[in-house]
Amino acid sequence: MAIDEPSTTPLGGTPQTVPGDKWIRGMINGRVIINSRDYLNVWEIPYWPWWFFRSSDIDGTLVERPASKNDNLPEGAVAYDLVCDGETLPGAARSYPDHDVLKDWVTINFDAVDHWFEEDIEVFVHPRSPYTRIDALASSRHVVVSVGGVELANSLKPTMLFETGAPARFYLPMTDVRLGLITENTRRAACPYKGESAFFDVQIGDEVHQDIAWTYVLPRPESTPIAGMISFLNEVVDIDVDGERQTRPISHFG
Repeated sequence: MAIDEPSTTPLGGTPQTVPGDKWIRGMINGRVIINSRDYLNVWEIPYWPWWFFRSSDIDGTLVERPASKNDNLPEGAVAYDLVCDGETLPGAARSYPDHDVLKDWVTINFDAVDHWFEEDIEVFVHPRSPYTRIDALASSRHVVVSVGGVELANSLKPTMLFETGAPARFYLPMTDVRLGLITENTRRAACPYKGESAFFDVQIGDEVHQDIAWTYVLPRPESTPIAGMISFLNEVVDIDVDGERQTRPISHFG
């Protein structure tokens, strides 16, 4: 099935919808509850899509819930409990029954399901966009990272990570980072394309810059070149590349 480019209309009007052509399965308590080769990618937010399925691809009963502000639903959406094998998952599903395109489709909350698979590969955190690409490329650019005039890293061996919709990131070998200036904190984040990250704070004098850097110890297969390397948040640090100061990007990450 060919995938056309999604429309750019935000959810406030008509959600972006694109047919999917992967085999999607969701398992609850060791049993396949969602089994679909015919689904829609629907962008309810700009950053990634949700999978919307036909009710015939869901092995369970959908019971409409009374409207509640606690459901935090998008405009026009209706929430459902999902009942399978005698177990009720409150508010696990939603649909748009009055929408011309989506009225016969329903999505299941990602965290309501124990395991999700695209074909036979498990998917983590949230559905992956068919338009997101990850390129992790070895480079010989000269990268110097500083904050407040203090140099944090100096490397001739960066790995450049290019991710659709995100600023290019410089991942640097730990041996090129002044590790005495950074301290790992307790924050963790997860990405379906890169894996789980650990974050670092940087202290310069009495000032602490929180979550200014991160690393992926065991990244996903498409991001293995950045394993164990450290990247700094371009949006808040100064980065010089081959002697030229880079403009700080503006993004929702910073």
